[in-house]
Amino acid sequence: MKILFFFITILLLTATNVYSEQPPAKMVMVQSVMCESIKNFQAVNPGVVFSISLGEVFCFSNFDPVFEKTHVLHKWYRKDKLVFTMRLTLSPPKWSTFSRIQIRDADKGPWRVEIRDAGDTLLQTLRFSMAD
Repeated sequence: MKILFFFITILLLTATNVYSEQPPAKMVMVQSVMCESIKNFQAVNPGVVFSISLGEVFCFSNFDPVFEKTHVLHKWYRKDKLVFTMRLTLSPPKWSTFSRIQIRDADKGPWRVEIRDAGDTLLQTLRFSMAD
């Protein structure tokens, strides 16, 4: 009987130890797009080529679920040069967020937005171009 109790105790301690070593649950990005505008927290006219005449372009990200309050980064690059970084807060249980950039004639060419989590891990890269 003592041996059975000993093995059950070891089993419970092992299970508790394995459970406590699990990393915290991560949020799940279900959508990320470049778009012309945002309406009712939805991306409007997603695309990969945008006209300079629009005046601005949006990066939209949707997360479901979000387990705890955290943040993501939208890092905007033009021709591989970091232009700016936007820190965006996410809250449970799900969250949509966006950043935008105003564009000028001089902004033509290739762009990308890197979406990164709070630990700076790359979640996704969105590539797009600005044209006439």
